[in-house]
Amino acid sequence: MKWTTLLLASALMAQTDPRSSPDDYMVKAKAGDITLAADFLFHSVPTLDGTFKSDSHVVVELAIYGQKTNIAFGQFSVRINGKKMPILAQPYGAALRGLSDPEWIPPKVEDDKNKRQPGDPPPQEPKMPFPLRREMELKVQKRVLPEGERTLPVAGLIFFPYRGKGEGIQSVELIYEGPAGTATLEFPL
Repeated sequence: MKWTTLLLASALMAQTDPRSSPDDYMVKAKAGDITLAADFLFHSVPTLDGTFKSDSHVVVELAIYGQKTNIAFGQFSVRINGKKMPILAQPYGAALRGLSDPEWIPPKVEDDKNKRQPGDPPPQEPKMPFPLRREMELKVQKRVLPEGERTLPVAGLIFFPYRGKGEGIQSVELIYEGPAGTATLEFPL
């Protein structure tokens, strides 16, 4: 039930601009003179035009409030289910390979076993057409947390490699170690 509710909520909350207040997110924490606020979205990738799914990464929507700071993906990591080693964030391009659109239905592939030679593999599942895939990737790119020296507030998505099922995630901590200091945000799951 939590998973379905979160998917629906993430689709409704898809936006590029930060919300009006850090209180509008699941969790928040201060690090020096900035405030970090975040939602943990499991494998959902919300965009302005719908929600996609990533089989290879979990996603955090992060907003940073304050005056100005330097942002880099290397400043963020997550600790899932209390593991000792946190998982470092990756650029969004690493997540594109595992991205899928739950609304796209591949055409049926008929497997006529009588026409195949013994030992031939079955036909492959059709892949999403390149123009549709590119459109999906551009929608995700628009939602990524911007890097570099930024005037705040800013918001966007951060991707962390994780192939486990969302139902198996019991605890998540987002860890920030950057120029403003350090902070840990614990998500209530």
